[in-house]
Amino acid sequence: MAEVTMSVNGKSVTKSVKGNTLLTDFLREELRLTGTHVGCDTSQCGACVIHVNGEAVKACTMFAGEADGAEVTTIEGMANADGSLGVIQQAFQDHHGLQCGFCTPGMVMSAAALLKDNPKPSEAEVRDYLEGNICRCTGYHNIVKAIMAASGQDVSSIAAE
Repeated sequence: MAEVTMSVNGKSVTKSVKGNTLLTDFLREELRLTGTHVGCDTSQCGACVIHVNGEAVKACTMFAGEADGAEVTTIEGMANADGSLGVIQQAFQDHHGLQCGFCTPGMVMSAAALLKDNPKPSEAEVRDYLEGNICRCTGYHNIVKAIMAASGQDVSSIAAE
């Protein structure tokens, strides 16, 4: 067992963990932050995307101990201070960028990372960036639309696939 300390959604957390504890398991089981989903455990689906020190990371491929001293943000940390939906979350709701919701936390976290690095991405850039996230319900069209809307762009000209 090793002790890890990190800031998760702005709150300091210290816990003892086994060396092989995945960050997804730490977040879900130890901290009860269940918005980070486990879809594949092989880094292919993107349902587990979180931010570690401001960078998008697939938490199923990282040990909790590797996040010792890090700033971690999960989907629970994306809401506004008053608990209302953040800009990206609201855009996903407004533009129907979700259906079953399983991939949505990872999509929102990936979208936030993209918009941090590229505040006004093109449709092609959004689609390219989301290559590491799998959605089996929406067909991506409305997800792309939501991300572009969250960036403040007019999405009325985005044609349906």
